[in-house]
Amino acid sequence: MTPVLVFDIETIPDVAGVRALNRLPDELPDYEVAEFAFQQRRAAGGSDFLQHHLHRVVTISCVLRDAGQFRVFSLSEPDSQEAQIIQRFFDGIERYTPQLVSWNGGGFDLPVLHYRGLIHGVAAPRYWDMGEGDYNDSRDFKWNNYISRYHQRHLDLMDLLALYQPRANAPLDDMAKLMGFPGKLGMDGSAVWQAWQEGRAAEIRDYCETDVVNTYLVYLGFQRMRGHLDGAAWAAELALVRESLARIGAPHWQQYLEAWPENGGQ
Repeated sequence: MTPVLVFDIETIPDVAGVRALNRLPDELPDYEVAEFAFQQRRAAGGSDFLQHHLHRVVTISCVLRDAGQFRVFSLSEPDSQEAQIIQRFFDGIERYTPQLVSWNGGGFDLPVLHYRGLIHGVAAPRYWDMGEGDYNDSRDFKWNNYISRYHQRHLDLMDLLALYQPRANAPLDDMAKLMGFPGKLGMDGSAVWQAWQEGRAAEIRDYCETDVVNTYLVYLGFQRMRGHLDGAAWAAELALVRESLARIGAPHWQQYLEAWPENGGQ
């Protein structure tokens, strides 16, 4: 079984980067630096969503589905700095050569990780292999690698399901709920910066973990739709997710399971 690694990131403004690029004084508070960057973006195009290279990664949450295991985990601050978080993510790809799965990972998560990894000197040779590496199966990566939009080693579910048409994109929260899964609980991406300023890093991590499980469940639905899971295998996978989350026993998983109807996804 090829390991499946579903991932999601949460970010905050790169205050230090905004300061450096705009020569803002060190004594200016972080929230004022971020607001300066937001205002610049609004003036340029009406949205305060910062450019990808100005997003600082504070957590990467993952589901790893391998033979015999289903595991949810996070690489997060304050336990690790941004460079360590990103390096550990790419080290996982180096170790497992997994099937990567995301929701809008090609449009947001991976470009952010590219830019931030470049800034921090992160090494990711397996991820960037396009058929020219030193691995035994490197030639295969010429025809199926993590980088090309139309290859499958990275499966961006949002992009594929919309048939690569941005106007057809659907929100993960909507799709998860329409399929009978819990969707987002208590937070969304727009609330992360405020939560970070209030010292609620653990809540951000918990939110990211629930989102990555939502992505995995939608991925299972996609696997069923394209014939890779029959009805019995689909039901077994849902049961495995429920049982695994129940064993963790953390409050956010208790809340998640309470919001997941017994027949949700059936």
